[in-house]
Amino acid sequence: MTNTQTQTLTKRTTPPFRYDVVGSYLRPQALREAREAFDAGKLDQAELKKVEDKEIIELIKKQEAAGLKAVTDGEFRRSWWHLDFFWGLNGIDFHIPKHGYFFHGEETRPGTVIVTGKISGDNHPFVEDYKFTRAHTSEGVEVKQTLPAPAQLLVELLSPDNRPTVDKFYDSVEALVADITAAYKKVVADLYEAGARVLQFDDCTWGVLVAPLPEGFIADTEGAKDEKAVRNELKQLYLATNNAVFEGLPEDLVVNTHVCRGNYHSTWAAAGGYEDVADALFGEEKVNAYYLEYDSDRSGGFEPLKQVKDKLVVLGLITSKSGALENRQDVIDRIHEAANYVPLNDLCLSTQCGFASTEEGNILTEDEQWEKIAFVKSIAEEVWGVE
Repeated sequence: MTNTQTQTLTKRTTPPFRYDVVGSYLRPQALREAREAFDAGKLDQAELKKVEDKEIIELIKKQEAAGLKAVTDGEFRRSWWHLDFFWGLNGIDFHIPKHGYFFHGEETRPGTVIVTGKISGDNHPFVEDYKFTRAHTSEGVEVKQTLPAPAQLLVELLSPDNRPTVDKFYDSVEALVADITAAYKKVVADLYEAGARVLQFDDCTWGVLVAPLPEGFIADTEGAKDEKAVRNELKQLYLATNNAVFEGLPEDLVVNTHVCRGNYHSTWAAAGGYEDVADALFGEEKVNAYYLEYDSDRSGGFEPLKQVKDKLVVLGLITSKSGALENRQDVIDRIHEAANYVPLNDLCLSTQCGFASTEEGNILTEDEQWEKIAFVKSIAEEVWGVE
């Protein structure tokens, strides 16, 4: 156990900073209206981009004014946190299925991606998006580029409905993973060349894997395997898929990950502690830091964090799913409780997820969004001091 009162605290100079956010923001009304007009054929792509550009510049200013040391474009050019990146790859197209994702008490609007050819990462639009954000961010403020994790794409493509499109072009999962790896490596290399030095890979695969597997999931696997065996196989597959991309990157490129249990219109998709995935996720994934959901009992306790070694942990103790502020002392007490497993010097604080993983956004106001960020900042300054 760690004595949190006697630790020497060092200044954080690269993300994650002591106070941080996951990355997505509520879409402003002007952007919502522009996207609706675009979808209705009343606005062309160039006109939509002008609105996106203006709103992203305003968002950057607001983030800087809020004291954030790493900013994002709010994912304002995306409809989904993950699908837009996927269909920006060659060989993948957007597809509307019969159903959306099933969340707790709500079904999302339908959307997924399918394979239409061999997958590659040349000329991904996110690279130009990054350049725009970087060009409008003040000197000394970092730009954090958020991306869905490689394993997230694999899971999407291997779903029962999408798997047939994979089989048209790939004769094995190994071949598919190889092309996903190469595609991601290409996008990362292009982002790095454009100046990106901080990447955050958002990942629901771990958060879903800790929950009970869906009915019929085991029957879809080869052979008669129990749930534990299937879970262990998936754990190793997700780990290998992510690490194939994370390994061998430039030393000055910071790679972090955010583990999510679903975030759609203030609802969630999965519940379960980190115990069953801690060995692989915390012990073997090749990242610098983990942004972890801890805003409710759905995430379990802090004990699995004892498997984190020489890495940073961002405690997502502040929910982005509602505008109500948490009890300040309770948050501070939980930070020090977590410090029994990870040194206080290796901890940071953030919201548990983005404010708008999809363009629908969570159920809170923009004012409440910024109050949440100010709340995170003030608690971090009390716990770790002003940096």
